[in-house]
Amino acid sequence: MTNKVAIAKLDRGGEHFEILIDPDAALELKTGKSIGLDKVLVHEEIYKDARKGLRASEQSLKKVFGTTDVRKIAEIIIKEGEIPITAEQRRRMIEEKRKQIVEWISRNCIDVRTKTPVPPQRVENALEQVRAAIDPFKPVEEQIQHILKDLQRVLPIKVATVRIALSIPAAYVQKVRGLMSKSAKVVNERFRSDGSWEATVEAPAGLQDMLIGRVNDITHGEGDVKILEIIY
Repeated sequence: MTNKVAIAKLDRGGEHFEILIDPDAALELKTGKSIGLDKVLVHEEIYKDARKGLRASEQSLKKVFGTTDVRKIAEIIIKEGEIPITAEQRRRMIEEKRKQIVEWISRNCIDVRTKTPVPPQRVENALEQVRAAIDPFKPVEEQIQHILKDLQRVLPIKVATVRIALSIPAAYVQKVRGLMSKSAKVVNERFRSDGSWEATVEAPAGLQDMLIGRVNDITHGEGDVKILEIIY
């Protein structure tokens, strides 16, 4: 049994619920890591006031959650409610989320003036400049719209997809197709009689330089790679 005990709380349907948790394990579960509830729950009880030892009634559990299953309800409380975290934990979580956001923007956005990807450091600097609010608990996809709106005050960026035409000699087809299967979507393709490969692919616009560079490396410059269009 853990020596660290904290209280997770959730208000829902006009009712208040609490559970006793290991704060570190609960934080891992809340942030999406795979961890068993046995490591999270200190007691398998749902309380209305944990400090006073007052349990929530089965009636209120059924009304709000549609079940009296303690483990199912506890998981909801942890994932959707409040758990206490230290200032250092919050700082680390925000920093990790910031890295994920920078990676997402660099991968999916381009500078609309130059039609080129936005370097990560430029995104970092812009996030600092606009003081973008980052929620350590929300997935990147749930935050990206408001963050992009903030960034667009200082960066001319947009989410975009790039369409690329490829013509690859037979000797390099397997490696190039493998690269595209991981990083792009093949829109259409055909094999010539000599084994060479022609294709049109779509990829996040921020990957265009990487993909072109990798194809040139794989084919030693013998492959033909051309950007057809950028789709906003």
